[in-house]
Amino acid sequence: MNDSTPRRVRVRAPELVGKGGWLNTGGRPYGLADLRGRIVILDFWTFCCINCLHVLDELRELEDKHRDTLVVIGVHSPKFVHEAEHGAVVDAVERYGVEHPVLDDPELATWKQYAVRAWPTLVVIDPEGYVVAQHAGEGHVHAIEALVTELEAEHEAKGTLRRGDGPYVAPEPEPTVLRFPGKALPLPSGNFLVSDTTRHQLVELEGDGETVVRRIGSGTRAFTDGTADSAAFNEPQGLALLPDGSVVVADTVNHALRRFDPESGRTTTLAGTGHQWMQGDPTSGPAREVNLSSPWDVAWWGGKVWIAMAGIHQLWAYDPADRTVSRTAGTSNEGLVDGSASEAWFAQPSGLAATPERLWLADSETSALRWVDRDGAVHTAVGTGLFDFGHRDGAAEQALLQHPLGVTALPDGSVAISDTYNHALRRYDPATGEVSTLATDLREPSDAVLAGDDIVVVESARHRLTRLRLPEEAVRVEAVAHRTQRAATEVAPGKLLLDVIFQAPAGQKLDTRYGPSTRLLVSATPPELLLAGEGADTDLSRPLELNPEVAEGVLHVSAMAASCDDTASNGGSAAGANAYPACHVHQQDWGVPVRLAQGGADRLPLVLAGMDGEADAQTP
Repeated sequence: MNDSTPRRVRVRAPELVGKGGWLNTGGRPYGLADLRGRIVILDFWTFCCINCLHVLDELRELEDKHRDTLVVIGVHSPKFVHEAEHGAVVDAVERYGVEHPVLDDPELATWKQYAVRAWPTLVVIDPEGYVVAQHAGEGHVHAIEALVTELEAEHEAKGTLRRGDGPYVAPEPEPTVLRFPGKALPLPSGNFLVSDTTRHQLVELEGDGETVVRRIGSGTRAFTDGTADSAAFNEPQGLALLPDGSVVVADTVNHALRRFDPESGRTTTLAGTGHQWMQGDPTSGPAREVNLSSPWDVAWWGGKVWIAMAGIHQLWAYDPADRTVSRTAGTSNEGLVDGSASEAWFAQPSGLAATPERLWLADSETSALRWVDRDGAVHTAVGTGLFDFGHRDGAAEQALLQHPLGVTALPDGSVAISDTYNHALRRYDPATGEVSTLATDLREPSDAVLAGDDIVVVESARHRLTRLRLPEEAVRVEAVAHRTQRAATEVAPGKLLLDVIFQAPAGQKLDTRYGPSTRLLVSATPPELLLAGEGADTDLSRPLELNPEVAEGVLHVSAMAASCDDTASNGGSAAGANAYPACHVHQQDWGVPVRLAQGGADRLPLVLAGMDGEADAQTP
């Protein structure tokens, strides 16, 4: 008998501990013993990470379908300093509509116990308390659902499955006018239009920024065109005024662009299908037929609507003349690389502002201010990479931001930066190359717009618009610098074997019909860390040479593999059924902090998960 079915290794799940305590449980703490008899999914996430937000949305249907047998536990594991604040986690849980218990683990105790290495990571625990699966990245929910169904049947038969209500307790709603607003737009009337993100609506406010004129959208998380009362959005963010007086809306979780007509009050869809773009999908075509991925902001520039496509680290554009969309910059690799549009790397672009000569953007995960010129080349004004952040003014090459979400063009040619996780409004002056602080003690500012001589800031976590006078001099603040607080991997100086491990999923094989089926791209911060091994090649194993003069740094690794269905191996005909196999692209990006030490590892293994769609995970 040839039994090829993989056998699960029975590993007892470590206990759930976190200094921040539990959310969404009515104040009750939980241990694994309390969850015995239920299938448990641990979702290791951090609220800055777009891939983590994608997984939250992927899990919604699974949670609903298996509500009486499955318990999802979010384990919040912070990257940025701000994300370790308990109040910020409380806000994030409400902001993103998390409807399951969350363990706040600011010191990464549970993360370490489960040997997690990447955001997001999902761990499946069976009803007897054993770990049965672990997946890094997004796009795994279909495989996990099949496993959940199998576990339900297995443990129902064994008598070890316990059905019933889960531990989730919904928090009491707060009666504020806005709830975690995302972006704002001054209207020709003098009013403001605000994306009321958590309530899935647009809100028009009078010029005082407080009095509600009307609400647009039913307030239900859905994707529906129609009147102000019947239309529906899903966590809308960016807003831009079009020349015809209508407004384009980045409907983020619907992966769509919507058009709101202030005159008629109607909302229609401009671009997107409602489905998330995945690797292998078209990057141009008729706007209503091409998938988008978490569009976070929009700006009118050069006769087109430019889109900050946070979900795939790119810039796209919508052309109203022919109603098409197309990718305009970015490779979909996550990082900070300048250059031509086709070679540049971004990391969750989340804010846009257009001037005649430049399109400014807030590149949130690299804590950077960047811009695109008229020739399409990408430049960085402030920021150094995925793992360096802080609050430091001065020369741009030394200045630091922390996860900015918004950027605003100012009349004098400088730009204001909504420095979200520093709770500050910052200013960059291209004429002097200096960064200064305009205001502090804001609460997660996510956008700002001009109103006469004032600037109106969207204080997202205070649920309001705040009007500030643009000061002549910046506020002085004490400089603070941080690196992502993760244990670095100790490696030996000199030769290091980078080994990306990939195995095609069951029923698939590597696709070599059109040449090499794999690709590996390697770079480093600082660049001097790598003496050899930088660049792109097709082999997933590569010898690197690390500079012994550089004590520590980050290796940036991007791996891709293509596989196709192998129906012949499943009883099909190679000549017939396999003539047009379905093909899949598997991609993952890592940022691996390393510290050079004698006696350190001489091999660095990274696992590229075999899956459908995109496995984009940040690795600490």
